[in-house]
Amino acid sequence: MDTTTRNPSPLREELLPFVIRPAVAEEDLRKAADIRHRAYARHVPEFAASLLEPEPEDYDDGSLVLLAEAKLDGSPVGTMRIQTNSGNPLKLEQSLRLPGWLAGTSLAEATRLGVEQSAVGRIVRMALFKAYYFFCLDAAIDWMVITARKPLDRIYEGLLFQDVLPGGALVPMHHVGNMPHRVMAFSVPDADRNWVAVQHPLYQFMVQTVHPDIRLPEMVTPRFAARHAAQEPRRVEYLM
Repeated sequence: MDTTTRNPSPLREELLPFVIRPAVAEEDLRKAADIRHRAYARHVPEFAASLLEPEPEDYDDGSLVLLAEAKLDGSPVGTMRIQTNSGNPLKLEQSLRLPGWLAGTSLAEATRLGVEQSAVGRIVRMALFKAYYFFCLDAAIDWMVITARKPLDRIYEGLLFQDVLPGGALVPMHHVGNMPHRVMAFSVPDADRNWVAVQHPLYQFMVQTVHPDIRLPEMVTPRFAARHAAQEPRRVEYLM
């Protein structure tokens, strides 16, 4: 993919006070579980009690658990799990039937997002979303999909996610303790054009800035590596 054609503005490099990488070892997954539990405990303590340990889904071949670690001391400051429908239905499909316009498309669902409650928390969340977006570009995903409870759904609305169900109907999500969530989707192929059209304030961060601390090439599982090898190089070079 020729990125210079789509993004004529020169790229700048920005270092972050943390590193985002895949959680591979058991210690990594326990760090992810720790930040996940603490983040959920602030808002839904009863459900958070079930998140003290890594979950079976963390070990699935089709899953990537991202871990953000502070450079200062290696402490966990954020996490996100990405699961695709390349082998199995998404977790949200346990709770609703996706509409026809998503049928037959490649999907990636982000779950278990958690960030440290500190000044760095917002930038960690943005960087995790960037990692999610670039993973989807690299894996040729059509739609990013999420479930969000109120008021966190406004964050995704601001990122130009659209409602999957009419009127933003809330659905009890089985994989999130049956709490009502809004289901939203984001078109990966249209992202660049849509962000430019509205002059989105995050466009520079998402597209025009190189973040070496977001280590996308290492996030590809064997399943995605095989698929990646058969495709032309994508925009992974932004994050090397």
